[in-house]
Amino acid sequence: MNKYLLVIFLYIGLVSCKEKEVKNTKLSGTIFGTSYSIIYDSDMDYQKQFDSLFYVLNKSMSTYQANSDISKLNRNEDNKVDEHFINVFEASKEIHRNTNGVFDPTIGAVVNAWDFGPEGRIVNLDSLKIDSLMLSVGLDKVTLNQKRILKPNGTFIDFNAIAKGYGVDVIGKYLESKNNNNYLVEIGGEIRVKGQNAEKKSLWKVGVENPNFDGKQSILKAITLRDEAMATSGTYRKFKVDDDGKRYAHIIDTSNGYSSKTNLLSISVIAENCMTADAYATAFKAMGLEKVKTFLKQHPELKVFLIFENENKEIETLSLNGFPEA
Repeated sequence: MNKYLLVIFLYIGLVSCKEKEVKNTKLSGTIFGTSYSIIYDSDMDYQKQFDSLFYVLNKSMSTYQANSDISKLNRNEDNKVDEHFINVFEASKEIHRNTNGVFDPTIGAVVNAWDFGPEGRIVNLDSLKIDSLMLSVGLDKVTLNQKRILKPNGTFIDFNAIAKGYGVDVIGKYLESKNNNNYLVEIGGEIRVKGQNAEKKSLWKVGVENPNFDGKQSILKAITLRDEAMATSGTYRKFKVDDDGKRYAHIIDTSNGYSSKTNLLSISVIAENCMTADAYATAFKAMGLEKVKTFLKQHPELKVFLIFENENKEIETLSLNGFPEA
């Protein structure tokens, strides 16, 4: 009799397991001046832990917080930095070398001088002022020694083009430390995924946006990511217009201090981590189409999708290094 009861109980248990629906935990909010969304396969609520991590990252690298490490450093008040700053600094150094200085977080003072806003117009800066600011530009002039940053007094460091991606990685690594290996972390459009969407029992699908100058959001195509990260940088939302109607990207040419002229509208980069994808997406925007194509021949680890205007002002797309089609 007990044997039959055991079989019945086992059968009921198996049926119950099959019928149980997996529900992801979904958390969202605002951080780094943008929105975030975190989806993971667990019943645990990590909101407080995420908030603590965001606080630490802001305290380290936010140029919008007067008491952050980077703000104190830029005011030459203190040069001691934490591990997060060091991680981003060392990654920036590597990408700065790889791109021959195109990616350079010390261009911040020049970007500020141009005062790029969402609908601003070109302001004729005095060339002497630009030349003066450019004297302090160059990540090669900045060094790290025993958790202290050494830099020229006028150098302004801004990790805006890489820190958001790093923040995505920090959250992803925290989830992995808690044995959560099915997740999607997104901050301001920068994404990192692991495993699958447990709720849908499928790999993670993410969208690549159309470059709409009117600010409307629409998806050009959806792709599948597999244990990797994607970041997108575009010139179609933040630009200025001169008197002739020409658009100027908010990316500053690190070689001369002037706004980059490019036909690239959107660059999406897939890499092993989001910090790397974020930085290269910005660098490629400044490099331009042909230089990007040449660069990627030597860097097969980066998958890239470009949206650009051809000579006839028509929109074209180009997938490089196996960027997924769907």
